[in-house]
Amino acid sequence: MTITPTPPSTPSPTTASWEELVTAALLGTDRRTPPGGEPGPGAPAALLDAAAAETVRRRAGLRPARAARHPDPASEDPRPPLPAAAARRLTTLLADRPGAAAGGRRGAAPDLMELLPQWLATANTRGFAAPPEALPALLDAARGRTDLRPAALRFAGPRALWLARLNPDWRFALRATPGGGSALPGPGAADRVRRLWDEGLFAERVALLASLRARDPAGARGLLASTWATERAEDRLMFLDSLRTGLAPADEPFLEQALADRSRNVRATAAELLSALPDSALAARMAARAVTCVSLDRAPDRPAIAVEAPHECDAGMERDGVVAKPPGGRGERSWWLGQLVEAAPLATWPARLGGRGPEEIVALPVADGWRGELHAAWCRAAVRQRDGAWARALLGAPTAPEAGGPGAVSLAERAKLLGTLRAGARADWVAGFIATHGLSEAFQLLGMCGVPWAPSLGRAVVDALDIARDAGSYPWSFSGVMGLAERCLDPAEAGRLDGLLAIPDESEDASPGAGGYWAEAFQRLVTTLRLRAVMAEELAAG
Repeated sequence: MTITPTPPSTPSPTTASWEELVTAALLGTDRRTPPGGEPGPGAPAALLDAAAAETVRRRAGLRPARAARHPDPASEDPRPPLPAAAARRLTTLLADRPGAAAGGRRGAAPDLMELLPQWLATANTRGFAAPPEALPALLDAARGRTDLRPAALRFAGPRALWLARLNPDWRFALRATPGGGSALPGPGAADRVRRLWDEGLFAERVALLASLRARDPAGARGLLASTWATERAEDRLMFLDSLRTGLAPADEPFLEQALADRSRNVRATAAELLSALPDSALAARMAARAVTCVSLDRAPDRPAIAVEAPHECDAGMERDGVVAKPPGGRGERSWWLGQLVEAAPLATWPARLGGRGPEEIVALPVADGWRGELHAAWCRAAVRQRDGAWARALLGAPTAPEAGGPGAVSLAERAKLLGTLRAGARADWVAGFIATHGLSEAFQLLGMCGVPWAPSLGRAVVDALDIARDAGSYPWSFSGVMGLAERCLDPAEAGRLDGLLAIPDESEDASPGAGGYWAEAFQRLVTTLRLRAVMAEELAAG
């Protein structure tokens, strides 16, 4: 009888500790033999087998835990549901993930994600509630695009905040809502207002102050004043900015105190706000300084504006918000002059300059090369003081040669000046600019116009695009304007564009392939406009 010796026992792979298996995996089986295994070509497979067995063992050995408490149900959303067609459209818009087309071309299909902001704005205006099944995709879209968040969260309503408490990826919704998703305290909830102001997170306090400022400016100012001395400098700056809403003469005493703040940025913001109050003491002080620098030179042949810039920046100027040290490339005296003129009430200048109105003053020559600096300061003053008469004077005629640049007023300054005009006047000015100077410099100006564009502006944009196409212009340089047109052109204009869908004959000096690109771009524009019209009808059906 033959007796076979029993081989020495080896540790079972399932008895190996999880930490040892992880160490062997990290170092590699050629440097660390798996527990219970042998070195060699079979070591990697043995490691995986041991890890699988250990995983099963660990799971089987878990003790049952107490069941977690079910979350409280989401608050009810009292708003009416979306019409069925609009709900399907929302699903399509949220599912769109546009990719870059070959050669950078966008193709003829509409960019649906770019239509989502407009769709949300219309849905919010009509007071619809978001479908519950669309909330995850809506929150994901808002997470990736901060510009969508205000409209998306307003549309999503209380159920989105309920979801945000369960998913860390959506916590931005709680940070954007005072009280972590709770409603803001109402007008009669003084105790809740005080508690949230004293104990809330910074974002909650900012939102509370902004909300209170909109309905009770004096109450918001009093709340801020009660803790002002104990706030951090960066927080004081953000809180002070909330006073822009409903800024009034009653805010002047508080802002005057802020001029002595230990933070330079806080002092500068307080001075800016005070200079927006034409009757404030600071505005009077700045006007007194500015008129010593700007005067009328009554030359016999032709009157002109004479400028004598400040020779120093004294302590009083610094207290009133004048920054003493200029940025790189700027001279001290011109830097100080600009700040004084910018902060002086525009009503100062007619009396100082011979009783002339804004248009006559802007037309006066300025001696010694100071015209650009002086006009730029007046531009900033017109924007800050929301003075439409001065804004129109500084803009000038859109058909003037200098409107297209360089001129005394830059294109960026013109865009800001447009913001002070009413929507109709703004659209007419930009339409005249485009008709005279084309589209190459108009993108920034178009961004200041209301949506949908007024008929005169829409016609000017389409006509300019048609002219650029017929001229064989490089088509990709107009892609930004074309994208704006897709979102801003009145959908009723789609019928006027049918004649532009054919591929034009290309001239010898045209960019290669330009005709096909233009036809493709116009096709996308028409398709997008008609889609926007359908979207509006779907939302109106409710």
